[in-house]
Amino acid sequence: MRLLLVNPNMTRAMTDTMVAIAAKVAGPEHEIVGLTADRGFPYIASRAESQIAGGIALEMIADNLDGADAVIMAAFGDPGLRGARELFDLPVVGMADAAIMSAAMLGDRFSIVTFSPVMRRWYLDCVRDSGLIDRSAGVRTPHDHPLDVNGVKETLRAELCALARRAVEEDGADVVILGGAPLAGLAQEIAPEVPAIVVDPISAAVAQALALVRIAPGPFSAVRHCKPIAKTSVGLSPSLRSIVGHEPAGG
Repeated sequence: MRLLLVNPNMTRAMTDTMVAIAAKVAGPEHEIVGLTADRGFPYIASRAESQIAGGIALEMIADNLDGADAVIMAAFGDPGLRGARELFDLPVVGMADAAIMSAAMLGDRFSIVTFSPVMRRWYLDCVRDSGLIDRSAGVRTPHDHPLDVNGVKETLRAELCALARRAVEEDGADVVILGGAPLAGLAQEIAPEVPAIVVDPISAAVAQALALVRIAPGPFSAVRHCKPIAKTSVGLSPSLRSIVGHEPAGG
């Protein structure tokens, strides 16, 4: 299988880390194609930024669809996820959605731990959108936003571990999700220090993408009842304009 790992953040190092994790989960028989946004934000940290990044993500997918079997939206708030599922005739998996769904299958209650308080409400929106808010034990974060998000796995490691333990001991979480692309890979490192299952969202997203391709190999085009009607557009990339306009391949 060929999986597109679409990072709507502009930070290439995040993409590289997530591609490496995805490749371990998928195994050598599957191809992981990492894509990094060329405009927008170095990292997405709010609902407003997610709205902007979502449109960019749709163009990134449209421009790289050839030969793809599934798409992974590689930013925890899943920018553009539902729009992508409307437009594209293949499985599209979001990091947050996959992590939440996986956590609900691994325990009764789950908590999200992330590195900044500015993401708390946005991430709670993700839980509500999943329909699993009653299974949520909340979102825990440090008190302050970090000055540099690129090194939070190292600089906030001890605090994130403590927050995860508090989510278990005080909030009753059976599963802890480490939310945010900058934390990719940390779940495996701190799992021995947390008395609960710790979920890495990119690992969950890759595992679910592989499963969905096997469960529903497509084609999806005949059953996408939510697909928007054909429209003309101005200013979109040629590939996205073609998909929005329902133009035939190569048209």
